[in-house]
Amino acid sequence: MTIDITGLPHERITFCPSPLAELGAALHALAEPAHHPRLHAWTTTTAAALKPELADRLHEADFMWHTTRSDLLLPPHPRETLAEELDDLDRMDDEQYVGAALEISCNSRYTHGAPSPLVDERMRRRALDLGAARGPRQAAFVERMLADPAGTRAWLRRLLEDCDEAFFADTWRRVRVQLAADARHKTELLRRKGLAEAVAAASGAMTLEEDEHGRRIVVDKLVQGRTSAQGSAVTFLPTAFGWPHLFALHAPGWQPVVQYPVADRDLGGAASVEAVARRLEALAHPMRMRLCRSLARGANTTSELADAYNLSAPEVSRHLAVMRKAGLLTTQRRGRYVLHQLDVTVAARLGSDFLESVLR
Repeated sequence: MTIDITGLPHERITFCPSPLAELGAALHALAEPAHHPRLHAWTTTTAAALKPELADRLHEADFMWHTTRSDLLLPPHPRETLAEELDDLDRMDDEQYVGAALEISCNSRYTHGAPSPLVDERMRRRALDLGAARGPRQAAFVERMLADPAGTRAWLRRLLEDCDEAFFADTWRRVRVQLAADARHKTELLRRKGLAEAVAAASGAMTLEEDEHGRRIVVDKLVQGRTSAQGSAVTFLPTAFGWPHLFALHAPGWQPVVQYPVADRDLGGAASVEAVARRLEALAHPMRMRLCRSLARGANTTSELADAYNLSAPEVSRHLAVMRKAGLLTTQRRGRYVLHQLDVTVAARLGSDFLESVLR
């Protein structure tokens, strides 16, 4: 995901917490607790305390934050309070609001842009068809949004306000200090050491690229997208509820916004997509999977592995070279012996099923 910032002055790049964005992250965690094992205690306690009526309403609208996050929940101009950010949403015209509300599940043309279903009959039919394909609940919501945008917008605002009253206001009081401190730190890095340092500190999956073609912020994701901040700005929103997600709003005509998780790097990791692909490819070979059984239990020399698996030393060396290049091994020299061992921390990030299988 590429954000073109050629010619954009540093003062147009902002790090700032947003209560609306954090509420969106919290709602996603409630809808998809499996994505957020670190938040298990919070999601379990909060979900159990929800009144049935509020839980039903959240379920009715959860496609706006369940699979991914609606752009409506990533404000480009963060405010001090949720009410102020909801007021900003109220000032958005119906065409833009409805298009953004339905873009996740009822518009596969996010990257290229598409007219609002309020004014384009083809997009209206498409939104209704895709809504119907996802079940009666979402079909009914799409129909209501298209038939009565003003009423549905008011309903959504009341829903978010009720969430604030039920659980989020207290949560926001607890996390806002951490998020504000992180934003101040990144702002200071930007001022003293430059954008490259600030972006890298926000996430190891973001880099700044500069060449004869200009300057770009590159977000390493399994998605292709491109947008430009020329003539506008870029906003970075820290989140305590977002890990492991890294969102980049890149819809045509919208100011770019990036929501990045504030989390312990040792727990979260930030391997590039390319690095993950290399590791999966390395482990896809059945013999390397078998070698991992020994390498996960302790350090082994090439000859020890060759004897254990009835292979030649050169064969083992070739397999180890692939795994080492993928970053799966640690290596240490002891006298004239070289000992290899699986990096269990790296392997665990690929998945507990793999690690359990080799340690079984």
